[in-house]
Amino acid sequence: MNVIKYTSVLALLLAGTIAMAGGEQAATEKPSFHASQSQTVTARVEAINYETREVTLLRADGDTISFTASDEARNLDQVAVGDIVVAQYVSSISIEVIANDGMQAGALGLTTLERTEKGEMPGVAAVDTEIVVYTVVAINLEANTFKLEAPDGTVEEFSARDPENLRRAEVGDLVVTTVTEAVAISVEPGPAE
Repeated sequence: MNVIKYTSVLALLLAGTIAMAGGEQAATEKPSFHASQSQTVTARVEAINYETREVTLLRADGDTISFTASDEARNLDQVAVGDIVVAQYVSSISIEVIANDGMQAGALGLTTLERTEKGEMPGVAAVDTEIVVYTVVAINLEANTFKLEAPDGTVEEFSARDPENLRRAEVGDLVVTTVTEAVAISVEPGPAE
């Protein structure tokens, strides 16, 4: 687990204005935040050498990318010049402050990977999720700061941009962060000539 990395992300997002997906939150509800972004990129197969496994792609902006496909990239023999490679990337983060019902700080990571069956066009999907639970150990309304204890016992202090969020949290609450990154790559037959 890269607790330092996620603590930095947490500080940037939690200290900012909290966004509510369902509209206005009642003053007694705990703060929460969710953000996501996605991007899809396509490229055309310009050249492929099946023996060396070198592939050259032409991006929409005119740049070319060359790489050697690893042995893990199954079904390379199904790919032809003119085929389209589609790469989709989605990342999301959610932060929730919840009342502590006897839980402790902790961290958990989960990675899944799936790829197409032999004989199909190449494709792979990977999802990486990290969940880290921090404990609120101090809230200072006058200074507009709060301290979080990470699962490894380190404590870090942050400034809140929205003081109202500090009023809706309590010492002992848990801050649950979930960071997910997903990538899917597929190859589609090129347009018929």
